Amino acid sequence: MLSRIAESLFWIGRYIERSDGTARILDVHLQLLLEDPWIEEDIACRSLLSVMGVEVADDEALERADVLAILAVDRNQSASISYSLVAARENARRAREVVSTELWEVLNTTRARMPRKVAADKVHEFFGWVRERAALAVGIIESSTSRDEAYSFFTLGRSIERADMTARLLATRSLTEASGPSWTTILRSVGAYEAYLRTYRGVPSARNAAEFLLLDRLFPRSILFSVTRAEQCLREIEPRSDRVGVSDQAQRLLGQIRSELEYRPISDIIVDLPRHMDNVQLATSAASEAIRQRYFPTNAAPSWAGEST
Repeated sequence: MLSRIAESLFWIGRYIERSDGTARILDVHLQLLLEDPWIEEDIACRSLLSVMGVEVADDEALERADVLAILAVDRNQSASISYSLVAARENARRAREVVSTELWEVLNTTRARMPRKVAADKVHEFFGWVRERAALAVGIIESSTSRDEAYSFFTLGRSIERADMTARLLATRSLTEASGPSWTTILRSVGAYEAYLRTYRGVPSARNAAEFLLLDRLFPRSILFSVTRAEQCLREIEPRSDRVGVSDQAQRLLGQIRSELEYRPISDIIVDLPRHMDNVQLATSAASEAIRQRYFPTNAAPSWAGEST
């Protein structure tokens, strides 16, 4: 497969998953800001933007509407939903010879319908629309793509991004511990609540909920599942031929963070959850860079410049 095509497929997977994950995180936390009068809005907004990797000036007060503008509809902000959907469509255009007509139409339509502003009373509806469009794009690939290198690169991108987004969501649990989102709310935000109840059969506790989202081997949004799936994709793309250890840097990085989570007691992880989630994000970022250097060596990491307003 051409490096250019593989790179575009990898980033289509990442951008689709990023739009979905960002919509889920924002839906939980913006609703919390609206419902809880005891939360200090400026501090909560800054903390959320920090978790999402966005830097803001210290001298300006932030409100719920500012977070929505930055992380939802700003087409020049790389952490925003709008940026991700536009960039996914742009990468699909670059790989048009291998992207199916159905997927192209979904991404093209989604980009065309992406609003430049979201009314306050339509926020939840907008996030639902983003999740539905992401699910539609993924469903098309899952149901109609041959399990070849194209599928592996797409799934690799999705899996790395999903591990990163779940880590970010868990990190937000500690932003405002006293009045932050409950574990039930977090489980619902990733569609994990009913799966959790079937597994643990009880009201979510901090230990069980964290364990489920971190370490469950069967739930597709858990960090362990996502990292393991990314490792599997790397092995499918380039089967191991070395007799000693693991030579691929991306596999090594993912294997190290998987082992760190898998063999550490969950009680130890919960005690310092933000630090461990930072480690997951650092590992996924480093693995992504290692993948770029190995499989897309001639190109810089793709960057979509956005559109002029």
